[in-house]
Amino acid sequence: MKILITGGAGFVGSHLADKLLGEGHEITVIDDLSTGRYANIAHLEDREGFRLIIDTVLNAKLMEELIRDSDRVYHMASAVGVRLIMEQPVKTIETIFHGTDVVLGNCSKYRKRVLIPSTSEVYGKGLSLPFKEEDDLLTGATDKHRWAYACAKTLDEFLALAHFKETQLQVVVARLFNTVGPRQTGQYGMVVPRFVKAALKNETIEVHGDGTQSRCFGHVTDVVNGLTKLIETPSCFGQVVNLGSDSEVSIIKLAETAMSMTGSTSEIRYIPYSEAYGEGFEDMQRRVPSLEKAKRLIGYQPTRTLEDIINDVAAEMRSQAAPTLHAQN
Repeated sequence: MKILITGGAGFVGSHLADKLLGEGHEITVIDDLSTGRYANIAHLEDREGFRLIIDTVLNAKLMEELIRDSDRVYHMASAVGVRLIMEQPVKTIETIFHGTDVVLGNCSKYRKRVLIPSTSEVYGKGLSLPFKEEDDLLTGATDKHRWAYACAKTLDEFLALAHFKETQLQVVVARLFNTVGPRQTGQYGMVVPRFVKAALKNETIEVHGDGTQSRCFGHVTDVVNGLTKLIETPSCFGQVVNLGSDSEVSIIKLAETAMSMTGSTSEIRYIPYSEAYGEGFEDMQRRVPSLEKAKRLIGYQPTRTLEDIINDVAAEMRSQAAPTLHAQN
């Protein structure tokens, strides 16, 4: 098939491109490299069946051409990361919703099957755990910029399901929970690469808040496998489905595990949220998904542990550091 991946130079999008190209599909990636990195897909540039277009999904004319010529569309382009959301709330809202509007409008026009990734952020300050897809959503006040991302993604979901209802567009929404693994950077606040990088360098690990808040970290390989199954399963059309891991760990335990597994002598420093992100930030204490729907619809079951994730991230970082060390010697 001919497959279009928007944001395909990003963390998840590049792993998706790897998998689908390996299965023999023709892959077109469009990415403006605002948060994605060329390095993530550089190894694919000379592969037969791969094409990279450096442009934005807000280019409506180009997007119409690309979608018209595709069999499947994975709309992975998005503003991402807590730090970016807090620093650029206007860009966050406009990039997410306008881009999704362009994609869904053209997929509906040309009858193309499409996957829209959403986020666990949409569950907001919900207290009913584990989070189920049919739960009510509770976000914070509009003067708390953290919620701009959650609300923009929620609107994406409403728009996707509206297209399904009105035109029976073959669309599925995947709510991703803390997807991590190789190629993810800590540039925009992602906690696993930040901790592992600091641990490898024996530098201070900065824990935001008191560290008792917990998350569930899913390996990108498990999540990508889930995404490809969702888009190829007709019973998933018009559905919202959680993807990730349901194995919960506190942030302080994550830091300690990263140190232990890398043999680090790092120290831990606690940073108030206001110092890390400025005023207007709120965090959630726990975020745990129910994976029952994904298991029922596509047989989804995460196979990789937190230790696997840390090992893979650390291995990549060590390999990237090795050429620098050799050059210095």
